[in-house]
Amino acid sequence: MARTSVEAGTIPDGRDTRWADHRAARRDLILNAAIEAIDAEGGTVAVAAMADRAAVPRSVVYRLFEDRDDLDEQIRSRIIDELMSDLRPALDPTGTIQEAIERATTTYVGWVDGHPRLQQFLGTGSATRRRTGSRVVTGTRTAIARGLSRLLEAEFTHLAEEQAPPGNAENLAFGIVGLVDGAVNRWVAHPESRSTPEELVEFLADAVWSVLSTNAQRLGLTLQPDQTLASRRT
Repeated sequence: MARTSVEAGTIPDGRDTRWADHRAARRDLILNAAIEAIDAEGGTVAVAAMADRAAVPRSVVYRLFEDRDDLDEQIRSRIIDELMSDLRPALDPTGTIQEAIERATTTYVGWVDGHPRLQQFLGTGSATRRRTGSRVVTGTRTAIARGLSRLLEAEFTHLAEEQAPPGNAENLAFGIVGLVDGAVNRWVAHPESRSTPEELVEFLADAVWSVLSTNAQRLGLTLQPDQTLASRRT
């Protein structure tokens, strides 16, 4: 039988707990300061500038994070948390299909328009540590696509009154997420030639609807932009 922590003599010391809490609070302080700095200055901001904003010595940053790569990934994770707090409600569709699409695209583009440097950091990282394929960014994108896949599979099955073809909903979901992500990233990266946020939302809403309706038609299903999601009707 496994021994309890008391029997094993591993009761956490009060000082250890306070030190762990202190470290966690400082990590939060640094991450929040880093996001503020990147939001204002972009990926060129140095660790020293982040430390200044957090009012801690630069050496403290490297005691709390393994290296710049670890710091950057933790910053991405915190940015994703902020983005998803805004985006998550819009990913739970209500109303008509068109309203659901417009709500999601408007929310996402609105966040990106307000924080273009944070969006760019998610994609490429800091100027000194350029990196694509971040684990946390890829994982979030995959989670969103899988959630959309489940919704589409339920919708198509409901409309057809039978199981949707294997893999169809997943292919469609990942295609839609890739389309939106690619268009938004391109929009952020080229401010000199970008459309207005409203035009981008209109383009994305039309493109998503086109992909969705064409795929439904291929399956012999009828979708109209003003109809309520069948799987969400009560």
